[in-house]
Amino acid sequence: MQLLKDKIRTDGTVMPGSILNVGSFLNQQADVVLYNEIGREFARRFAGVTVDRILTIEASGIGVACITAQYFKNVPVAFARKFRAKNINDDFYCAEVTSYTHGVDYTITVPRPYLLPGESILIIDDFLANGCAIEGLAAITKAAGAVIAGAGVVIEKGFQNGGKRLRDNGIRIESLVIIDRMNVEEGIIFR
Repeated sequence: MQLLKDKIRTDGTVMPGSILNVGSFLNQQADVVLYNEIGREFARRFAGVTVDRILTIEASGIGVACITAQYFKNVPVAFARKFRAKNINDDFYCAEVTSYTHGVDYTITVPRPYLLPGESILIIDDFLANGCAIEGLAAITKAAGAVIAGAGVVIEKGFQNGGKRLRDNGIRIESLVIIDRMNVEEGIIFR
């Protein structure tokens, strides 16, 4: 997706440790025009696939998932929480995930009524590095008796093993951009 590549080149910042800061348009501040094009592209890539619900993880995936849902006849969007809120009872699905960026382990949770047996679930996330977030969301989807329609990823770090591992495990991954390598000296090299 050329628009996204251009935005990453002009407004993204490569940081030490293979971290890409895209906060100015994707994570902390939303470029709504770009989000709209991202949603449209996910709909194009998953055209013909039944999608009953979109599942993401807080916080950065929520905006992209909501915009994307509009292109799937306004299907509901559920999101996994990283921290258990006081207003959630014990009736939820959970999985353990490790955040590559933050180096923290989380127990993510989704209330049971928000994922139903037999539903076709499209997972949406902003980044794919080591694949833990999507693995956790896939585990929750399977525990609910739902089916994984696929996973749409805004930015995949192709030089890390997450995408390969998920694809090898039979999950259809559609990444809008894949970064082959990046570092402070060279910048970003896309596939």
